Amino acid sequence: MHEEITDVSGNVFDDLGLEDAQEMSLKAALAIQLSSTIRYSHLTQSDAGEALGIPQSHVSKIMNGKLEGITADRILRMLVKLGCDIDIVIKAKDTAGPGRLAIETPRTRISVAA
Repeated sequence: MHEEITDVSGNVFDDLGLEDAQEMSLKAALAIQLSSTIRYSHLTQSDAGEALGIPQSHVSKIMNGKLEGITADRILRMLVKLGCDIDIVIKAKDTAGPGRLAIETPRTRISVAA
């Protein structure tokens, strides 16, 4: 039995050849943070929807990764409404080549784009 090993980029959307891979990866990472914040706050989807000014069904879609029609900016604003602080830090890179985009929380760092 022969197994084929495929190199991956670290972005599943890019590996699948999807057009907006970096945007999709960013939105997915932010949606994970939003879902974690809702769960950590012990909010029901209805309570979260009320706090965010959206229907419970939209909260459910986001928490289940159905992010079509929603922007990363909108998810960022939802996180702020739920009491999260968001700091965007831009800094020079130590080495040559493209920079990276990552989302960092006190518990984890998620690479979004390289």
